[in-house]
Parts: sequence; C-alpha cells; structure tokens
Amino acid sequence: MSSPMSSTGGSATQKPAPSSVVLLTPKEAALRLRVSDSFLAKKRMTGDGPPFLRIGRSIRYSEATLMQWMRAQQRSSTSEP
Repeated sequence: MSSPMSSTGGSATQKPAPSSVVLLTPKEAALRLRVSDSFLAKKRMTGDGPPFLRIGRSIRYSEATLMQWMRAQQRSSTSEP
C-alpha cells in the first residue's frame, strides 16, 4: 500500500513556506555595508542610520530594510543633503 507521505518524508499536502526574514547582527550588517561596527553604533545613537530591531539585549538588522536604507542614501551630487 502507498502512504500519503512522499519518499522524502514530506506530506502529500504541503503548506507554502512562509517568506523568510533574514536578520543580521551589527557585525554582519557592517560587512554588507562595508562600514565599521562603530559607524553603525554611532548611527543607532543619533537615529539617522538604518532601522534596527532590539530583541532582548541583541541588535539585529533586517536584510531587506538594510538594503532599502542603503538605496535611499544614493545621491547625484555632493551638494545634496
């Protein structure tokens, strides 16, 4: 007899996987942005850096939000604020 389970161990009716959120540590975020850890720490203090999450005592950056913030920093001229 055949069972509803596939040979890979999954069920016959699988739910779609939830969209995954990639969270980065400050060190990982700094590497992605090619800046120092202290730059991100200063930006957290002044409030003009990338949005971050505080989970307990840990700081995390959403990869998607980090990339959005980075794109928003693009300028065409040095005279732009």
